[in-house]
Amino acid sequence: MDYIATTMSNLLQQTAFCNLTFGNFLMIGVALVFLLLAIKFGFEPLLLVPIAFGMLLVNIYPDIMARPEDMSNGVGGLLHYFFLLDEWSILPSLIFMGVGAMTDFGPLIANPKSFLLGAAAQFGIYAAYFMAIFMGFNDKAAAAISIIGGADGPTSIFLAGKLGQAEFMGPIAVAAYSYMALVPIIQPPIMKLMTSEEERKIKMEQLRPVSKLEKILFPIIVTIVVCLILPTTAPLVGMLMLGNLFRESGVVKQLQETASNALMYIVVILLGTSVGASTSAEAFLKVTTLQIVALGLIAFAFGTAAGVFFGKIMCKMTGGKVNPLIGSAGVSAVPMAARVSQKVGAEADPTNFLLMHAMGPNVAGVIGTAVAAGTFMAIFGV
Repeated sequence: MDYIATTMSNLLQQTAFCNLTFGNFLMIGVALVFLLLAIKFGFEPLLLVPIAFGMLLVNIYPDIMARPEDMSNGVGGLLHYFFLLDEWSILPSLIFMGVGAMTDFGPLIANPKSFLLGAAAQFGIYAAYFMAIFMGFNDKAAAAISIIGGADGPTSIFLAGKLGQAEFMGPIAVAAYSYMALVPIIQPPIMKLMTSEEERKIKMEQLRPVSKLEKILFPIIVTIVVCLILPTTAPLVGMLMLGNLFRESGVVKQLQETASNALMYIVVILLGTSVGASTSAEAFLKVTTLQIVALGLIAFAFGTAAGVFFGKIMCKMTGGKVNPLIGSAGVSAVPMAARVSQKVGAEADPTNFLLMHAMGPNVAGVIGTAVAAGTFMAIFGV
């Protein structure tokens, strides 16, 4: 009888119910909310589903993220090894290659002034950096947090790993990906507040055709110029442009299809679940997490506002030929931010088609965020 009682007691103690804290239950609730947003409302399900499920797993079974040295058998948890690929900057770089393979840089090439809108939208990053310093974060942590303003999850993870800010990587990544998913909710009020109905109705001239030679030369030239000036951007900008060269060269269709489909989805699974699994209750439920989330939102809002404001300046300088709404697409959320510019413009005038014009600042924002990350790494000598 004692044997049965001991056995049942041991089994009971091994269940998660005996080990979960209030914080774990709270994080499980957050994970379920993320799953609801992704599955029912369609908010970036490719990102939120794996992130939310990783969050769910680690708060039920914390050892799934355990390091080998913390385990009696010397073997780490499954998602610990996935997370190492984040810390080593492997998965963010592969994500950039997939983005490059899927993205048409033609609108940016056809309208090089879009680079200015993409650059303007990075203002939120630098504003958040100084605000984070003011709130008490050290300089490297402030830099890693500020990249959230570009609405670029991979770059946020990349910079946090490079600057040795692994303790903040979970909150930073979750905030960045959450704001990427919530672009359609966060951006429109800011865009409408800063523009008049007349400005939103502005129709832009059709972009000029871009030759195949231009599309092939673009990733090569950008890689040479940017990486010569900021070699630290090579893992991100280099992989972005390599993926785009796969797409535009026309001679490696198999590589382009693999980078933009199979490899991209595999990387998203590994990155999403490991990022979600970094949000255990012990690591996530802190005051610093709330500060990071708040700073990220402020940075994203500032970046959107700066892009629209510069769009208004360009509108004035061109005699009303530029719709300021495309400036909001200067953040790095491709192609969601460009779609939001199109949607807000179409609400003012259903015949207005801004998508391709907004794609220019949008892809410029991807490059701009990577350059901002490289600049921080150069400043800190990483």
